[in-house]
Order: sequence, then C-alpha cells, then structure tokens
Amino acid sequence: MQDILIKRVTNVNADFKNLVALLDQSLAITDGDEHGFYDQYNGLEEIHHAVVAYLNRIPVACGALKKWSTTAVEIKRMYTLPEYRGRGLGSQIIAHLANWTKELGYTRMVLETGKRQPDAIALYEKNGFVRIPNYEPYAGMENSVCFEKML
Repeated sequence: MQDILIKRVTNVNADFKNLVALLDQSLAITDGDEHGFYDQYNGLEEIHHAVVAYLNRIPVACGALKKWSTTAVEIKRMYTLPEYRGRGLGSQIIAHLANWTKELGYTRMVLETGKRQPDAIALYEKNGFVRIPNYEPYAGMENSVCFEKML
C-alpha cells in the first residue's frame, strides 16, 4: 500500500521549490522560444498557498494557488515527477486545492496551460475545468489554453 500525504506548505518550502525547479526545466523544453514569456509569470513571490504530495515520504508532486481576483484563485506550479505519473496524484492535488480555495472564501479557480501539454489539458478537463477565453497576460498567446472551475 502506498502512503500518500498532501501537505500544505508555503513558497519557501524546500520540497516545493525543488519540484518547481524540475517543472521549470521541463517547461523550458516544452515551451521552447516562448519559455521566457511564460516564465515571467511563474515566480513564487506571490504564491502563499502551496501543496506537496508525498508518496512514502518522498516529495513527488506539487501545486499552488495564487490570488487572481476578489473571488478567484489561479492554480499555478502543478507538477508530478515523471516516474510517478498515472497514479492520480494530480487529481488529488486539484481536489485538495479546490477545498483550500473554498476554505479561503473563493468561488472560482482559473488556470493556464499549454497546448503542447495534452496530459495537463486532459487532467484539468477530467477534474471539471472548462475552457474559457485566454485571460491576460495569455490573451493572444497561440500556445495558451485557459480554464475555469466554479466551486
């Protein structure tokens, strides 16, 4: 039996920062020439609510919330180590982030992902997110796909 723990952390948590560094390395390849544009919106300074998923005490996945408006948060920094994908960790993180969003008094979650990330798109659609027009700063970005979920 695998022991999964999802722990609430902040942007200074070492496990969260290490997973985000691996995410950024992956996105630099996936995003190609557009990575600089996307990277500027992925700093950790404004992220105060993050989670790390531990599988048998090993940090294997993460996700975070960033205030987007008075009623909505933006999901940021979703990542699962490649060797742990396909185990439902992303869905568990989304569920945990949705509960935390409600606890914080927000009623809507939004997010942006890339068209070159079909697994991410499938994950969000499977978890009840619907596509919306690209919001700023992603409006007009051909690679971007934006989603929302009402809570």
